[in-house]
Amino acid sequence: MSVFTKVDTDQLTTFLTRFDCGELVEHRGIAAGIENTNYFVTTTGGQYVLTLFENHGADELPFFLDLMAYLAEHDIPTAHPVATRDGAYLTELNGKPAALVQRLTGASLDHPDAAACAEIGRTLARFHRASADFPEYRAPDRDLAWAETVARQLHEKATDDELALLDDELAFQRGQSRDGLPRGAIHADLFRDNALFDDGRLTGIIDLYYACTDAFAYDLAVTLNDWCIDASGQPLPAERDALLGAYLAERPFTPGEQAAWPGLLRAAALRFWVSRMQDRYFPRAAEMTYIKDPTPFRRILEAHRANGERTAHWIGSNQPVEARQ
Repeated sequence: MSVFTKVDTDQLTTFLTRFDCGELVEHRGIAAGIENTNYFVTTTGGQYVLTLFENHGADELPFFLDLMAYLAEHDIPTAHPVATRDGAYLTELNGKPAALVQRLTGASLDHPDAAACAEIGRTLARFHRASADFPEYRAPDRDLAWAETVARQLHEKATDDELALLDDELAFQRGQSRDGLPRGAIHADLFRDNALFDDGRLTGIIDLYYACTDAFAYDLAVTLNDWCIDASGQPLPAERDALLGAYLAERPFTPGEQAAWPGLLRAAALRFWVSRMQDRYFPRAAEMTYIKDPTPFRRILEAHRANGERTAHWIGSNQPVEARQ
C-alpha cells in the first residue's frame, strides 16, 4: 500500500463531491504494502480509506468491491465500499481506477496469541461458507503459471541456491492438483496486517485486492503460514492448533483437502517467496515504499518441504471427531 500516485488536497476535495460523505478534513498516505496507492481520508462525515489501483484494470475491480459488500452484508467483518451518488463503487482519480471504503476500527497484531488465531480461523471459515455462494468469478493472478513467468525473470538476478530451490519446487507443484477441492471466493492474502483487532475482538478483514476464486484450503494455508509460523519457518503449535481447530469446527476438511494439505502449504509459501523476490530484484518506483524481505518465506517453504506428509497430521488432529475419516 505504497503511494505511487500522489493526490493533493484540491484533487481529493473535488473527488469527494461524488459521494455523500461530508467535506474533507485531512488525508495522509499509507506506506505499508507494495501494490496500490492508499490514503486514510477523514471527512466531516466519517473516516475512510481511498485506494487507487495501480495494477488492476477497471474491468476486474468490480469483483473485489462486490465481494467486500457481499461479505459485509453477510456479517463477515469487512469494509463496505462507499457508493457514489450515482450508486457506483468504482470511480476514477488521477487517471487511475479508485474506490472509497469504510475505515474499520482496530489495529493489526504483530504477535497474535492463540485466542486471536482462533478468532481468525473461525472467521475465515465463516468467510468461506458465505463466499461459496458468491456468484462472481475471478481467476487467480498469482497461480503456478505466474510463478513460472516470474521465475524466468529471476534467472537474471537471483542466486544459484535460490534458483535451485525455486526450480525444484516449481517441478513439484506441477504435479499437484486442486481439482475437486471445495472452492469459491478467497481472500488469498489474509496476513496479520490485513486483520484488525480491538481489545481482543476481530473488527475487520481488509485489503481483499488479491481475492479470487480458488480452493478454500489454499486460503487457509496462506493464512496459517503467516499467523502460526516462527521466523525460522517452524510451526507455533499452540497458535497453529487454535487456528486450525477453530476453522475446522466451522468447516471441516474433506478427505481430498486433507490429502492436498501438505502441497498447499508449500504452494502458499512459494507464492509469497516468489512475489517478494520479484519486488526485491525488480523494485518499482514509489514516493513511499515498503519492500518485504523474502527470506522468511524461503524458510517456511524449506520447513514444509522437510516436514513432508507430517503436516497432514495438523489437520487430522484438529478435525472434529465426527468429520474424521
